Amino acid sequence: MAMKPNYAFERRERDRLKAEKKAKRAAEKKAAAETASGDGEPSTDQDGQVSD
Repeated sequence: MAMKPNYAFERRERDRLKAEKKAKRAAEKKAAAETASGDGEPSTDQDGQVSD
């Protein structure tokens, strides 16, 4: 016997995946903008070392 469709769950899952994808793209875009800006200030890496 087939299961009754759970449209509300399916929609929430689609929306969750869409929001996750959108957040990932925004983070990548922000990182690309920071590296492209090159405003002359030294930045720190993960170890706290200052790099040029």
